[in-house]
Amino acid sequence: MKLRFINICIAVAIVCTALYSCKGEKQNETEAGAAEEVKKAPVTAITFNVDPASSTLDWIGSKPTENHTGTIKIASGSVKTLEGNIESATFEVDMTSIEVTDLEGDQKASLEAHLKGEGEGKEDHFFNVAKYPTASFEVTSVSEKEGKTFIDGNLTIKGIKKNISFPATTAIEGDVMILTTESFTINRTEWGVNYASKSVFENLGDKFINDDIELKISIKANKA
Repeated sequence: MKLRFINICIAVAIVCTALYSCKGEKQNETEAGAAEEVKKAPVTAITFNVDPASSTLDWIGSKPTENHTGTIKIASGSVKTLEGNIESATFEVDMTSIEVTDLEGDQKASLEAHLKGEGEGKEDHFFNVAKYPTASFEVTSVSEKEGKTFIDGNLTIKGIKKNISFPATTAIEGDVMILTTESFTINRTEWGVNYASKSVFENLGDKFINDDIELKISIKANKA
């Protein structure tokens, strides 16, 4: 009986550890590094232009008590391919289009305004879209790792350019290309988005906002 009890305790501990690990796991955590030289495509590459109406960046931000979700529009960009492989790409993100999708009414409007930097004294809390209306991403390399395609590139937010890497898949059907990333995580403070960060400010207690932002990019592009 005693041995059986010990075995049950061990099994419960393993399950609890697994559940905790899954809950706390960061999705494809990136390490921001110095900006790198942009990848150039050969003249024979085929160009696909981004369809802004069908291209978005989804985001999840969190704090101890809740998460918030939203989208940002990808305004323009192009992908150049050769034999179905990405040779180069650039994207421009319209930061003025930040939208919160998990709230409604005044709460939705209030959080969107705060993220955009609207309101006296709040301009630079998050993204200050009046000063930095766009963000951008430009591919520096494409590689295969552990059976996945990884895109490396320079992400520019608030005028700060850092190189990151994330897994993505592409599919070309006729004159249409679909590029979809897996969810990946960036540390917002690497781009000077420091508001309520406990790694930047002391004595916040439980009033902090997590540094990690989870992102996912979905792009539809049409052959030029």
